[in-house]
Amino acid sequence: MKDFFNAFISVCESISLSDIVDMILLSYLLFKFMQLVRETRAQQLVKGICIMIVAYLIADFFDLTIMSFILTKCFQWGILAIIIMFQPELRRILEKIGRAKIMDFNVFNSADPQDIESAWAKAINSICDAAASLSATATGALIVCERQTRLGEQIDTGTILNCTPSEAVFGNIFFPNTPLHDGAVIMRDGMILAAGCFLPKPQKEELINKQLGSRHRAAIGMSENSDAIVIVVSEETGTISVAEDGELTRGYTRDSLKKLLTDRLMPEKNASQKTTLKEKVRAKWKKES
Repeated sequence: MKDFFNAFISVCESISLSDIVDMILLSYLLFKFMQLVRETRAQQLVKGICIMIVAYLIADFFDLTIMSFILTKCFQWGILAIIIMFQPELRRILEKIGRAKIMDFNVFNSADPQDIESAWAKAINSICDAAASLSATATGALIVCERQTRLGEQIDTGTILNCTPSEAVFGNIFFPNTPLHDGAVIMRDGMILAAGCFLPKPQKEELINKQLGSRHRAAIGMSENSDAIVIVVSEETGTISVAEDGELTRGYTRDSLKKLLTDRLMPEKNASQKTTLKEKVRAKWKKES
């Protein structure tokens, strides 16, 4: 016990600052990796790899030559097999990493940010008015608000409109039995870019409530594959729902939907409004004091 304690003290004394930083970074990366693979097919993959590692250690300990040889060959070709079988999961992980806001790389966007902000302010009102109107008549609708992740693949499956949003336009698009009724509307920079678009299936489809229809499932799938905000109006109940980051929240009203869209699509405006409010409070407090 004394030798073990002395060895432990010796190891601790040999640890440098760079080793501590290295361990912290590795722990953080492992934690984020477990978050990404949780409740996906990759979770079963990780379990399978762990079982194979344990089996290899047991085979090596008991000197099982044939089992050790087979497992060694499996590990040699395993990386290539994982890349082939789990290409969609790896792609989603890399897309999530790429969506991390390290710095703004929108150097190719020539549009004036103020014009985009103004367009989104008008678009949000139109979306909310249309959602409330469609909800009252239980007319199904699916509206995708593009953010940082470009949705070119989904836009190519629909019809390009490139028009200004309004309650009437949304009503015409989602009117039952019209050509664009069953697809999704995709909006970019506050404009209706395309309609009748097909969206990807959700990654965790088996975990989704069986009562949810195809529109809700498509909305969840789109929010899993991008940072878009997806608004859904149920054709059965008229309930307004929003999908974001693979999660679906339901029961929105016009006002609550407007608040959420403003927070998500115009964060800079909200930040400036909060700053102005703080300045007004401080000014009032100084005046009274």
